[in-house]
Amino acid sequence: MQLLCCFSVWLDMRTTSTVDAILETVPSKSLNYLKPVCGLPISPYFSALKLRWLIENVPKVRQAIDDKRCCVGTVDTWLIWNLTGGKDGGIRITDVTNASRTMLMNIETLQWDPMLCRFFKIPMDLLPEIRSSSEIYGSIANGVLKGVPISGCLGDQQSALLGQMCFERGQAKSTYGTGCFLLYNTGTARIESTHGLITTVAYQMGKKAAPVYALEGSVAVAGAALGWLRDNINILQSMSEIESLAGGVGSTGDVYFVPAFSGLYAPYWQQDARGIISGITDETTKGHIIRAALEAVCFQIRDILEAMSKDCGLQLTRLQVDGGMTANNLLMQTQADLVGISVMRPLMAETTALGAAMAAGSAEGIEVWDLNNIQPAPCDIFNPLVTEDERDDRYSKWKMAVERSFGWETSQVRCDDR
Repeated sequence: MQLLCCFSVWLDMRTTSTVDAILETVPSKSLNYLKPVCGLPISPYFSALKLRWLIENVPKVRQAIDDKRCCVGTVDTWLIWNLTGGKDGGIRITDVTNASRTMLMNIETLQWDPMLCRFFKIPMDLLPEIRSSSEIYGSIANGVLKGVPISGCLGDQQSALLGQMCFERGQAKSTYGTGCFLLYNTGTARIESTHGLITTVAYQMGKKAAPVYALEGSVAVAGAALGWLRDNINILQSMSEIESLAGGVGSTGDVYFVPAFSGLYAPYWQQDARGIISGITDETTKGHIIRAALEAVCFQIRDILEAMSKDCGLQLTRLQVDGGMTANNLLMQTQADLVGISVMRPLMAETTALGAAMAAGSAEGIEVWDLNNIQPAPCDIFNPLVTEDERDDRYSKWKMAVERSFGWETSQVRCDDR
């Protein structure tokens, strides 16, 4: 067993040049050329572009493929393969939720699509088998947990959707971490967004179960912006200071921060956007900039909610939230203020782990789907405190700042193999 190269993660922008080359081959350079098949725009975000880049730029990968000794997969594939024995009989699988984020799975058939694989020049025999999100895949091969079945597998955000008990069409949750991800349950209907969202599989609870779909809006930079303020320009000493410093100024002082460090994802999909801070005056302090970074997260969520409303014709009456950043009360109140609906923060914060446990339990016969018996999870509730006029005025200035972030990156990204 030989690891051919380091993992390529979702924020890796080395694939920008690959995206540019591919767009030259499609009609009108349309980002949405493949969306009817896979649900996703052509973006550096997704796995197919990263695999294509590795094949073209890492000789060890290309040689291993030629020698028929290369396998690929997402992180879940790697973990399950190792847990079930690795090179000594490990199983090579992924589930429909993770596969739906590669640009290689047909969003309708839930199988690897020959046309997509040909388009990206990726041999299908490299890819793992696609399974449902809830079934017994195999057992742990070694160690103190030897023999314990592995029976649930979901992507991070889809698992949080389950953990938040968003089982019905029209329910949504937003997870706040390094990035920010809002999923909206569309039931068994696949909705093709015309406003910059992606179509993804939310979950499939068993081999014969109908898949449930979701619309998703992905924000590339959320908590990462605060890490940048701390690590790159030293405005913060530690994350524990954020709420007191941002709360100490009362407002952003009309400062707007667009943290487009690696382009903008939903609903813009502008890979040439770069970060800007607008509205600075001689009275601007670090507290204003920190607060503007928090507001940037909330504005990006409003961008996504506006797009979801246009795609689905439904207005959310509440937003369920989870993730590490939700511990910040100022962020949660600001989110409620800027979207104009109640924000519900569960007291049990680890909803992603809960969702994975629910999927695993379901495969073992533990029923979690009786909607009549589900009790609302205890939560903190943040209600809007600003007027609609104030909310919309601030949002209009955010949109002005976003437009100013477009078109900054015009050179190709050049990176070596690390």
